[in-house]
Amino acid sequence: MTQRSTKLDSAALDPEEREILRAYEEGSLRRVSSSSRVADRLKSAARETLRKDKRINIRLPSHDLVEIKRLAAREGVPYQTLISSILHKYATGELG
Repeated sequence: MTQRSTKLDSAALDPEEREILRAYEEGSLRRVSSSSRVADRLKSAARETLRKDKRINIRLPSHDLVEIKRLAAREGVPYQTLISSILHKYATGELG
């Protein structure tokens, strides 16, 4: 196989990324024949994940809301978006 050169610093990559880089450099990556079907499935899943179809009302202590608004401003996002993101991460096991 042809050796490909990259300018990536492999030390900055996690183990999975290093394995992908190694396979790329060795030229051993192959396109999946059903890649368009897979891409369509993934796009559909992403649309469903991003769809917001429920509205909720919650009560928070005012000092918590002030802090959430401060954090959201620092991140450059609306505070409702920050709350939604935190809840999503918790629900999917990314937090806690």
